[in-house]
Amino acid sequence: MRAVTIPRFGAADVLTVADVEAPEPGPGQVAIDVAYAGANFAEILYRQGVVDVPLPFVPGIEVSGHVRAVGDGVDGLRPGQPVAALTIVDGGGYAEVAVTAADLVAPLEDGLPLDVAAAVPSNSTTAFLVLDRIARIEPGESVLVHAAAGGVGSQLGQAARLLGAGRVVGSVGGAAKVEAARAFGYTEVVLRGERPDGLFDVVVDMVGGPSRQAGLDALAPLGRLVVMGNASGAEDVGLSANGLWFANKTVAGFNLAAFAAAHPAEAGRALRRAVRAAAAGDLRVGVETLPLERAAEAHRRIESGATTGKLVLAVAP
Repeated sequence: MRAVTIPRFGAADVLTVADVEAPEPGPGQVAIDVAYAGANFAEILYRQGVVDVPLPFVPGIEVSGHVRAVGDGVDGLRPGQPVAALTIVDGGGYAEVAVTAADLVAPLEDGLPLDVAAAVPSNSTTAFLVLDRIARIEPGESVLVHAAAGGVGSQLGQAARLLGAGRVVGSVGGAAKVEAARAFGYTEVVLRGERPDGLFDVVVDMVGGPSRQAGLDALAPLGRLVVMGNASGAEDVGLSANGLWFANKTVAGFNLAAFAAAHPAEAGRALRRAVRAAAAGDLRVGVETLPLERAAEAHRRIESGATTGKLVLAVAP
C-alpha cells in the first residue's frame, strides 16, 4: 500500500511516500481503507523524534474511511461501513490502510462528509475529554483557551458552550486569527500576551512558556489549569506546589495518546459523542484538504503557527 513514512527524524522534508505492507487486524482490531487522514501537531513531534517511535514509522493519529476487515471478537462493525477512527495509539493514519482497536472506531452519522469526519477524532474528542473528564466543568463556569483558532482550540470553545459554560474567552497568536476564533464560538478574543479581564474557572494551555504562567495567574480560586501541549517549544515552567495549596488552584495534564491506550473504551465513547455533535451541526469543523503527497507542506504550515481550523490529507477520497 501507499503510505507516508518517517525514515529518519528531522525536518518536514524527511517525510517520504513509500510502498509498505498493508497491516491486518488482530483480535479486537479493525482495518480501515483510509479516505482522509487528519494532520496534527502530534505527528510533528513523532517526526522530530520528541516521541520515541521505531523507524521507519507511518504517522497519523486519526482517519476516516470504510471498514476493510474486522478481527476476532469485534461486534457492531462490518466491512464497507463508513467510520472515523483514532489511530493515535500506534499511528499509521498516513496510509491507504490503517489498523486500530475497535473501541477507537466510530460509525459515521448520516450527512457527515468523510473529509470533515477525519478532523473529528483527535481534536473534538480531546475537547470533550479535557473539559468534561479532566477539568470537570460545571454549568456557568468561565473558560479561557490559549491557541483558540488552532485545531484543538477551534473545538474547545464550542465544546465548552455545549457543556454549559458561561463566559468563553480565547487567546490567539496574531490579529489575523481573531475573527477565525470568533467563528469557532469565542465571544471574547485577546492577543497572546494580553490579560483578559477577570479570573477563570478553567484555563486550557497548549502553548507553554509565558502562556502557561499567565494561565495559572488567571485562575480563580478552585480554578483548574489543564496543560496539553507546548507548541511554543519554550522551556518548562516550574510550578509551586505550596502556591497551588495556598491559592486553591489545580493543575492537570492531558495526553490523548496515553489516555486512549489506558482507557480505550472511554476514549471511544468521547469519540462517538464528538461524531454525533459534528453530524448534528453542534460542532463546526473547519477543514482544508491537501493530497497525501503534500504531507510535508501540511507539517510546515502547522509548525509555522499560521493555520486555523484543520488540515486534512486526502489519501483515497
